[in-house]
Amino acid sequence: MEINSQIFKDAVYIQCLDAIKSRIDHAEHALLQAREASQDDTKSSAGDKYETTREMMQQDIDRNNSQLYEAKKILFQLEQCKDVKIEGRVGAGSLVKTSKALLYIAVSIGQIQVQGQSLYAISPASPLGQLLIGKECGDNFTFNGISQTVEEIY
Repeated sequence: MEINSQIFKDAVYIQCLDAIKSRIDHAEHALLQAREASQDDTKSSAGDKYETTREMMQQDIDRNNSQLYEAKKILFQLEQCKDVKIEGRVGAGSLVKTSKALLYIAVSIGQIQVQGQSLYAISPASPLGQLLIGKECGDNFTFNGISQTVEEIY
């Protein structure tokens, strides 16, 4: 697999950015809907039923707020990885080719497709991310019982 490292890495960053922005948009939309539903609800004569419905709506609002907060936190983490200079060691923002996979060490998005290439966007705090941080080209490591070698770092 021959790739233009900077152009490909930029495309990976944009794909991750789009995925996170989509999460933010979805959470904001769900939060807006939950708030509107809460405001539209009028008190019924069945007091306990009203309170239960109110509580469920509040839980929905809280859950959507939490998802929005987490998505914005992930966006901030990704932005910290933009234009990171790679000094020959794996770090946050590295695109790493191993003997088994292509990995973007930035945020936990999972498997993505970029320019026909399948790769995994993982967090530096993930078990595999922690294992890779500080590795250099040629270093061997074992993850989930599978031995791999760091072949390239972009």
